[in-house]
Amino acid sequence: MKKLYFSILAASSLFASCDMNQLPVGSLNDETAIIDKLDALKYRNGIYYTVRDITNSDYLYDMEIQADMFVGTQINDNRLGVISSGNIYSSDQDLEGLWADPYFYIAAVNYFLPNVERLIANEEYSETDRIELRRYRGEAKWARAYYYYYLIDHFSPAYALCNPDDELTGVPIVLEYSPSDRYETYPGRSSLNEVYKVIDKDLEDAYIDIEAYEKSGIKNATENLAPNAAYLSTNTVLALQARLALLREDYETAISKAEAVIGSGKYSLTGTTNYPLIWTKDQGSEIIFRPYGDLAQSAAIQSMGSAWISANLDKADYVATSNALEMYDDDDIRLEWFFEPRALTVNGQSVVAPCFVKYPGNTSLNTGQTNDLKNLPKPFRLSEMYLIVAEAAAMSSQNDKANSALNAIRKARIDGYATENYGGQTLINEVRKERARELIGEGFRISDLRRWNLGFARETSYTELEYEDVTSILVPASMSVSYPAGDHRFILPIPTAEIQANPQIANQQNPGY
Repeated sequence: MKKLYFSILAASSLFASCDMNQLPVGSLNDETAIIDKLDALKYRNGIYYTVRDITNSDYLYDMEIQADMFVGTQINDNRLGVISSGNIYSSDQDLEGLWADPYFYIAAVNYFLPNVERLIANEEYSETDRIELRRYRGEAKWARAYYYYYLIDHFSPAYALCNPDDELTGVPIVLEYSPSDRYETYPGRSSLNEVYKVIDKDLEDAYIDIEAYEKSGIKNATENLAPNAAYLSTNTVLALQARLALLREDYETAISKAEAVIGSGKYSLTGTTNYPLIWTKDQGSEIIFRPYGDLAQSAAIQSMGSAWISANLDKADYVATSNALEMYDDDDIRLEWFFEPRALTVNGQSVVAPCFVKYPGNTSLNTGQTNDLKNLPKPFRLSEMYLIVAEAAAMSSQNDKANSALNAIRKARIDGYATENYGGQTLINEVRKERARELIGEGFRISDLRRWNLGFARETSYTELEYEDVTSILVPASMSVSYPAGDHRFILPIPTAEIQANPQIANQQNPGY
């Protein structure tokens, strides 16, 4: 697993910035990278740089393009074509980064933690300094937990549909920075439960450290508890814990953690009037965490929107399927804001198609470059917490709680919405539909279908939607994709390059590849 053990020399350019307002620059080495508190601050800001990276762009949209809501056009030059067509193999280089990059980031955290521990133990620092250093430690542990979450959410089976104690269900665990070219020392896969144990412990530790900072009385220590926070808070920890509990079908914990965020009173669901600002300005009363970025950093911020649309209005790589369009009522603000009829030019003909415009680009990040459709990632929003409560409550027969959460989201998204109440499987189905409506294009779809043990088939019958000519400009191989429930492609393959580099996982590939 060569990519797992990057030297800090290779990583150094990521972690030399003192200020998140500046791009990381410079060069460090193992011995001199973290000497004092200022170095720790620089490195910590570099970790935020990687968090911003992994919560945006292809780390999310690859799995959306794989599912049922989008279909390829004949002008996409086969971008993401392998993923869209379902012809997924372990040798696909497009997927290598989804495995290698989280381990690269984990290695950086593993390097940071013992160094920051050494600084915390230094009695020459004041108590205020130590509180801030512990905060950095907590943020780093949250980041490592997120990276492991990302790995198991892409390369592991659904928790309830496997034996989570089986070693072939998890991913390799690395908790120490120890670069080596001795292949025999590389770890094999761990069980899903073992990986969750690491994640849980990191998040518990993160909460303690970040909470201590928030309660310290240090100036501005509580500002990240407000909406649109650029840095982590205890609510961000709770939000990730809620998401993970739902994945494990630990419904009691999922409800408890999500309700703690909702009940904090710090956030509110953005109503229909201001909802577009979430996507045009990356601002909203419901955004729990939004990693920092500005025009000076624009070159390092990935373009989320360009997976679907182009700054040239007559170009689009992927458009919405009829599955996606038919989810929404006419009064739903999301129908208006997520989809836009555009006349696409394909092979000399102009055809109006339903383009996905959820990520139109934030003009404050626009450098004027072609196809500069950049938005800051918004990995945790209050609406997801309501959806977690709704699903966990529905699955545990707490119908009143589930309906209350479901109706709260719909009231914020649909003008003139009248409260509905459901029960049984109908309630579960309605919650699932709402989750698909709200989180479309945000990287959840494949994970959700895998967890629900549902398959999918792309629908491109647009006649009743007045897009009857769209099929003439679509890629046939993209139109015909369907996955049965339990299809092996719901879980990504470990890249061939990793298996060849690490003898411990040579016989630990995911089934079907």
